[in-house]
Amino acid sequence: MLYEEFSDFYEVARKRHIIFFYMGYFSQPVVAAISETIRARLDTAGAAGPTRRRIFSSFVEMSQNIMHYSSDTLTPDDDAEHQMRRGSFCIGMKDDSFFLLCANPVDSLNVERIRSRLDPLHTMTMEEIKLAYKKALREETPADSKGAGLGFLTMARDASEPLEFEFVPDEHQPQSTVFCIKAII
Repeated sequence: MLYEEFSDFYEVARKRHIIFFYMGYFSQPVVAAISETIRARLDTAGAAGPTRRRIFSSFVEMSQNIMHYSSDTLTPDDDAEHQMRRGSFCIGMKDDSFFLLCANPVDSLNVERIRSRLDPLHTMTMEEIKLAYKKALREETPADSKGAGLGFLTMARDASEPLEFEFVPDEHQPQSTVFCIKAII
């Protein structure tokens, strides 16, 4: 029975060409360990240097979003140095591209704020994204941001296609919504 459960999961991952998957609590030590594993897996997958850089950059942004904004936390909000928040992340291959997929619960009150940052990226050209990125570097950190407000711009800049995202009501936590984002690199 145990092997059958593992085999079922392994077959799904193999069919979807998943090269890395993690689900659990993210912290700085966990992200550091995952980073090492991702570097090794990308080497064995034959990813070129610039592709590896873009994948790694997007992974860092996705993991930072989980550690800053996931509504499922094991640590107090005021302990910014030792955050442990729940989410999931995977890297897979489709044709000649890599995809990064990330999901985590967010407070439902934040959905429209997140959507308002992502929606404009769908209509922007790569040049407009790069200009917006440079502009954001020069501006003050947004009041509702725990970083520099560059995460989605960084992922959009690194992606070869527009970012895909969706919000799904969290059936286990009514005040939360599951936020999923995907980048093709």
